[in-house]
Amino acid sequence: MRSRSKLFACITASFLLVALAAALAPPDATYLKDFEKWKTELVDDLKKNWLPLAGLFWLKPGDTTFGSADDNPIVLPSGPAKAGHFTRHGDDVSVEFAPGVEAKVEGKVVNSAKLQADLTGHASVVEVGSLRMHVIKRGDRLGIRVKDLNSAAVQKFSGPIFFPLDMTYRVTGTFVPSDGKKTVDVPNVLGDVTPTPVPGEVHFTLNGRELTLTALSGDPSKGLSFVIADLTSKTETYPGGRFLDSDPVVNGNVVLDFNRAYNPPCAVTPYATCPLAPKENHLPVAVAAGEKYDRKHGGH
Repeated sequence: MRSRSKLFACITASFLLVALAAALAPPDATYLKDFEKWKTELVDDLKKNWLPLAGLFWLKPGDTTFGSADDNPIVLPSGPAKAGHFTRHGDDVSVEFAPGVEAKVEGKVVNSAKLQADLTGHASVVEVGSLRMHVIKRGDRLGIRVKDLNSAAVQKFSGPIFFPLDMTYRVTGTFVPSDGKKTVDVPNVLGDVTPTPVPGEVHFTLNGRELTLTALSGDPSKGLSFVIADLTSKTETYPGGRFLDSDPVVNGNVVLDFNRAYNPPCAVTPYATCPLAPKENHLPVAVAAGEKYDRKHGGH
């Protein structure tokens, strides 16, 4: 019996060593290629959608003038001193341009127009020179987000900084779907808290710890999305938490690759309205993988 126990222990140890070796193995060429492609897409999105942001102005009821003059409630970085005004009535927003101002809405030259907000999925884009503006809706707030196509921030961006790739942070978890009724309270940088329906939870083991993350959006057949925080959020990564997107769920299993944890847009601009990690997704471990955050120069 003693020899059998010893043999069993040896076999178990061998399996553990094989599993450990697989986890510690460096990423292969295919993984590296996919990771670099993903990172390029991440940078392209920042340069196209977030780094050019030049302002976010919340609208009060009635008229709000905009232009490059300092006496406008909405001060633009360039363009006419008095470009026109936005008008808010309840949840409706329209724009009227000052005489002589060359401007477009949805690519068409107009003097005035009613504007669709971003939550409709078809935000109306206002064009004035190199500036692009659209209405955003956050809770009861309606605001004008301004993008400058000539923003120096795009040229100055030195790119994201990541922890070294570590395959021990690429794990397979078990997906437990929600009953369709469960919600979690998701805060954002504005101080709002939104009860959010969740697709389900993922249970997984990381560095010997059994952990759970709650998906905040996504489709199991296409992939899940999370906002997560961990012990590095206090030191090396973005304080409000990072985003993480999974592969599709296959036969109840899903891969979580923390090497692809990335910062929200709020890490590069003060004009975004990012969700923060809900308490359900505060991991009691340090996840030394994915994108870092420079607290000295981040500024947001």
